[in-house]
Amino acid sequence: MITITSTVESVEQAKALLDAGADRLYIGEAAYGLRVPTALTYDELREITELAHQANKTVTVAVNALMHTEMMSKIKPFLDFLVEIKADRIAVGDAGVIFVLQRDKYKLPFIYDASTMVASSRQANFWAEQGAVEAVLAREIPKEELSDMKGSLRIPGEVLVYGATVIHHSKRPLVQNYYNFIKTEETGKNRERNLFVSEPKKEDTHYSIFEDNHGTHVFANDDINMMTELKQLTEMGFDRWKLDGIFTRGENFVQIVKLFVEAKMLIETGQFTELKAFQLEEEVRKLHPLGRTMSHGFYDLDKNAIK
Repeated sequence: MITITSTVESVEQAKALLDAGADRLYIGEAAYGLRVPTALTYDELREITELAHQANKTVTVAVNALMHTEMMSKIKPFLDFLVEIKADRIAVGDAGVIFVLQRDKYKLPFIYDASTMVASSRQANFWAEQGAVEAVLAREIPKEELSDMKGSLRIPGEVLVYGATVIHHSKRPLVQNYYNFIKTEETGKNRERNLFVSEPKKEDTHYSIFEDNHGTHVFANDDINMMTELKQLTEMGFDRWKLDGIFTRGENFVQIVKLFVEAKMLIETGQFTELKAFQLEEEVRKLHPLGRTMSHGFYDLDKNAIK
């Protein structure tokens, strides 16, 4: 059974995504949720969780921030809140949070999400031994390595099938530091500002960059669109799909989720043809933000060429 996880930016969008056929809603707030489309309030987290449960769907709450001491000292009230609202699972990348979950016997299943770190079955299986029910696989794993992993993963591995890929995160305010260095009065640093950095002498590179309370985030040159590879991924055993709308907003993102839900249904009924895959991919491209390019990321690369 293919499971589609979709990020959520609002209560209204959550309703639309549930209607569209998303299986899981991925939500988070400002203090502990890293790179969520919108930092939701506690009331919104509660409402969206209730909506999902009423629709017989589930929620994953982002608790994937890099935890410093002051954050860890305040995390138990947040975890208590998640138990209260009956969150189905949380996404965690910090070992300190996992320690608290185990020490205090929280009934909160967790998905191990350390971004680029989970690049082997050995890494995922280690955290499975610590209680992880799933693992978010690094977005930089090529097809050959995914194929090698399929038989040795002890827990499901989530793959990104649509959305932007983060390639660097620093707790430092790098954008503000740059503004200070060039002595500008510029102040805009958030995602809506649409800033990017480019490699020297490579004008076609455009690494999206923004700064928030968690620090600075840099994203890959291309966003991911795996529509034409979905059948192959499923045949390899990767049936946990993630769609990330951090840069694709509003109704366009909902429509893209609908397209992937259609692909899921066609695959499960044996009707997903190569022609249909290309047709759906073209529809995704029409809805994708202008100026943002898409590709398969590292998927088609030779595994020996990746350093």
